Amino acid sequence: MFSRALISGAGRSPALFAAILGALSAFGPISIDMYLPAMPRLAQTLSSTPDLVQLTLAGFLLGFGLGQLVWGPLADRFGRKPILLLGLTFFCLATMQCATAYSVMNLISWRFVQALGACSGQVIARAMVRDVFDRDRAARMMSLMMLLMGAAPLAAPLLGGQLLRFYDWRAIFWAQTCFGLLSAAAVILFLDETLPSDRRSTLPVSRMIGSYLYLLRQPRLVGYIATVSVTYVGLFAYISGSPFVYIEVFGVSEQNYGFLFGVNVIGMMLGALVNSRLVVRVGSDTLLRRGTLAAALTGAWLIVDGYFAIGGLIGIMVPLFCFMTSMSFIGANSVAGGLALVPELAGTASALFGMIQFLVGGLLGSLVAILYDGTAFPLALIIGLSGIFGMALHRRTVRG
Repeated sequence: MFSRALISGAGRSPALFAAILGALSAFGPISIDMYLPAMPRLAQTLSSTPDLVQLTLAGFLLGFGLGQLVWGPLADRFGRKPILLLGLTFFCLATMQCATAYSVMNLISWRFVQALGACSGQVIARAMVRDVFDRDRAARMMSLMMLLMGAAPLAAPLLGGQLLRFYDWRAIFWAQTCFGLLSAAAVILFLDETLPSDRRSTLPVSRMIGSYLYLLRQPRLVGYIATVSVTYVGLFAYISGSPFVYIEVFGVSEQNYGFLFGVNVIGMMLGALVNSRLVVRVGSDTLLRRGTLAAALTGAWLIVDGYFAIGGLIGIMVPLFCFMTSMSFIGANSVAGGLALVPELAGTASALFGMIQFLVGGLLGSLVAILYDGTAFPLALIIGLSGIFGMALHRRTVRG
């Protein structure tokens, strides 16, 4: 399965490698999804409004995107493991401050800082996969990571809802702190360095930042980034808007919200499983093309159901499930295809993927809060358009 035997240390298995990297990639979902059931309550306890509370999510997404610009070059220069541990330390300290926030603006600020540390896990995990695997096998491993990572958005809102039954929203951030500490322990004890010193960049970090300009001049790489970023606007819109649509529009309880959220996560996990089984035989570009087509068709279906209010909650959930399933074919294959173009800058390219993906997703996904009118249509519209435009960009840039 390994194309390059770069994982040193006796007893390090591919399964353990995938499990740890899956956990590291889950910092985003854990940090976002666990507190989703608490968002309506946050507006009450912090004497705020829903649009300001949603800025705690937008602030996190902004920090998650910008932080990757730093961690990627640092990991290419100094190695994966030490930079990863630095990022996890950053995450734990900031999360403790979130747990003690005294106002919504204070929480927004610390969520931004928390995201700067959280993104280190995702960007470095993807670079470590590229250190070890060739293109199609990297796509397979990323699909397996998404499958393992799927447990995070599946369990996080459920755990958050249950914590709200006995404690206030601050307990959610203390639980995230514990997750960060456990992940750091796993990295120290079980994860070996995948970037040998002779393969590390020798450029000063200040000059390595200029490598982003080089990457942005690669049209096919930009095409992969544009495809996944625009399509993932739908995912961020769902994360931002679903608590208010499910809880306020359709009257779902905070505890049951996690179950409905988990239905779509199961769809993403199923898609990741199918992608991991097919990608080596069919090819990542073929599956990416089919995934963008599926996202566009199910997105159009969702817009129609949302506009005409067809089927109530079920009418929204069914096309949403299909859309989220298609996301698994877009994310892993876009990243694997892009990183294969520039293997010598895998960490920096991974950071560029993450930065643009989260900035575009965070900014455009937050339109749900601006357009929210007490119905499900704004959510359906943003998600549907993301699938349609994502397919159009893929056809124009990657295939062209």
